[in-house]
Amino acid sequence: MNRINMAFFLSLIPAFTLSVVIFCGAVAARGDVLELGDADFDYLAAEHETMLVKFYAPWCGHCKKLAPDFETAASRLKGTVPLAKVDCTASPDTCGRFGVTGYPTLKIFRNGEDSSSYDGPRSADGIVHYMKKQAGPNSVTLRSEADVEAFVNHFDASVVGFFSGPDSAQLAEFLKAAGAMRDHFRFAHTINMTLGLKHGVDTESVLLFRPPRLSGKFEESVLRFTETITTHTLRRFIRDNIFGMCPHLTNENRDKLKGQDLLTAYYDLDYLRNPKGSNYWRNRVMKVGYQFASQGLSFAVANRRDFVDELEEEFGLGASDGGDLPFVTIRTRQGFKYTMREEFTRDGKSLERFLEDYFAGRLKRYIKSEPIPEKNKGPVKVVVAESFEEIVNDPEKDVLIEFYAPWCGHCKSLEPKYKELAEQLYSDPNIVIAKMDATANDVPQGFDVQGFPTIYFARADKKDQPKRYEGAREVKDFIKYLKREASHIPVVSGVREDL
Repeated sequence: MNRINMAFFLSLIPAFTLSVVIFCGAVAARGDVLELGDADFDYLAAEHETMLVKFYAPWCGHCKKLAPDFETAASRLKGTVPLAKVDCTASPDTCGRFGVTGYPTLKIFRNGEDSSSYDGPRSADGIVHYMKKQAGPNSVTLRSEADVEAFVNHFDASVVGFFSGPDSAQLAEFLKAAGAMRDHFRFAHTINMTLGLKHGVDTESVLLFRPPRLSGKFEESVLRFTETITTHTLRRFIRDNIFGMCPHLTNENRDKLKGQDLLTAYYDLDYLRNPKGSNYWRNRVMKVGYQFASQGLSFAVANRRDFVDELEEEFGLGASDGGDLPFVTIRTRQGFKYTMREEFTRDGKSLERFLEDYFAGRLKRYIKSEPIPEKNKGPVKVVVAESFEEIVNDPEKDVLIEFYAPWCGHCKSLEPKYKELAEQLYSDPNIVIAKMDATANDVPQGFDVQGFPTIYFARADKKDQPKRYEGAREVKDFIKYLKREASHIPVVSGVREDL
């Protein structure tokens, strides 16, 4: 078709139809993640019952890191839950409308309406697992005993309500609670009370079914909720009971479990291919853990292959450590870390000794630290985890400390200014200007480091109350801050002359 004929052909197509044709072609050419913008967001988002949308900026490093997992998840969820993205530099109106202030921001939309923020894992597996829970109703309707068995025979725990009829007031409350918690838990219900007889149900009830693969003799596999149903009471019941005595720690539930003092045994765990072998070591952990259950420590098992990087970076444990035997760590809610150095014996005695030492306070904490520098006479003092207490928590010194990452561009831009600041204050015996590589050293409790650079000021007489520095990052700004916050008036002597 020549150019004139093509022009004549296009003139016959209504403008709206043409725009849709061209747009659909553009979407199809870019894989399984839909690209939305100011012009089409409302129209296309409203077409889908559930949609996960990523709001991003092309220059954002975290966005670039997430992109491959997001694309993979979109392909695996195709036909179930669509995934979309909005470039906020090209579509600022849409991003502004939904309160996007940082990147990437992930939100769940239902029928075009902003339903909730996405707070699940950001790996491909995690996104798929999380978003599959978002598809379909808040609570699945069960109509037969086979439906009940199929629902509870699942990798994750299940919450099932048994009600007397569709007009039950408790059913209405249950469905409301399911709508509020569907992001995190699986819900189902039935209005056929006879389906609960097998589980001892004779009145309206809610049962929590722990995953069948984790059933054992040390705890109940099915628990009954006995309070009046409200979102608050049901959430508390599920939260307190869903994991049981020794859950399977995964990348999907790690954040929920790690808010407590937690002992974890890592080994070649695979509940899909080898459930019996996976429970062999778990049963030994539970047998020993049962003796210490009242002392505030929680227990878990995990597949060591899922946590290789974390174990190496956070505990100094390589993939080959322990061989075929589990290796054991404890991480407390304060961030203290311990590792069991003795080999895990099959009778559990080594684990028992480890726990006795832990509760008696005899264990030495594991601290990830670079070596203490042999020479540290420069204007900016180098701090490592092993020297943090000595330098930063010195009760005679005011300390300004920068937590940085070697690869951080903002840190590199700050470096000459930070050094100049240190040089100007070098002769002041009361002030220390310091820095620590937060990627190679454990950051102590009380210093919240989420990005780089992060700067804190630890005043001499208030070491238990470090203050995050939020000001501008010119030398004059730092000096102005120190004049206001330091325990002594800073001595600013100008550039130090090298001897």
